Amino acid sequence: MRTDLRIDWEIPATPPGLAGRLERFMGPGKSRAESAVELAGAGGCALLLAAGVWSTGAHRDWSGIQTLVVVLIGLDLLGGILTNATNAAKRWYHRQGEGVRRARLTFVGAHVLHLAAMGLVVLDGDWRWVLGQSAVLAVGAVTVEYAPVHLTRPVAMAVFTAATLIGLFWLTVPAALAWFTPLFFLKLLVCHLVPEAPLAPGAPPASGAPLERHGDG
Repeated sequence: MRTDLRIDWEIPATPPGLAGRLERFMGPGKSRAESAVELAGAGGCALLLAAGVWSTGAHRDWSGIQTLVVVLIGLDLLGGILTNATNAAKRWYHRQGEGVRRARLTFVGAHVLHLAAMGLVVLDGDWRWVLGQSAVLAVGAVTVEYAPVHLTRPVAMAVFTAATLIGLFWLTVPAALAWFTPLFFLKLLVCHLVPEAPLAPGAPPASGAPLERHGDG
């Protein structure tokens, strides 16, 4: 058992204005090590994603706006996966307080815009795909969010796997976009919605309280 780590739910103060809003969006108190892993990981994965898409040759058939949508969504998903997995984000988005659960689900719901952009712009108006993926997102998010805290992680993994399989066999996309569904649901259902104790270096308290679902009820 590790004895050099402690659980730290204390949220540091944030500055006023835009800087503070940005910190609260990404999670206040992110360490330099977390930022370094986030930057290096997202950068490296972005290069792999770009190389993979380039190897398919699909980019030759995309318009300028389609290429822009793919690039922006790809960068957002890669960065979001790592950001939402940090201790800072876990501490912020799973803190105690009224309205926190609503904030988590609102964050997830806002990503319907990603689905609309991908389906209507890149997939040339595929409404069936947009509505199908939106339904999977809604059902999956509610299932994970309202699961008992001690089952949230395996429930999220089950829903993520189901969403990925649905995307592979029924809500299909061209090979150059095969990365979208797994990265999209990894970011939202696993990295964002699963509560995990934010660990920090240092000796743990003599007796620790059990992890509880933070947020509304």
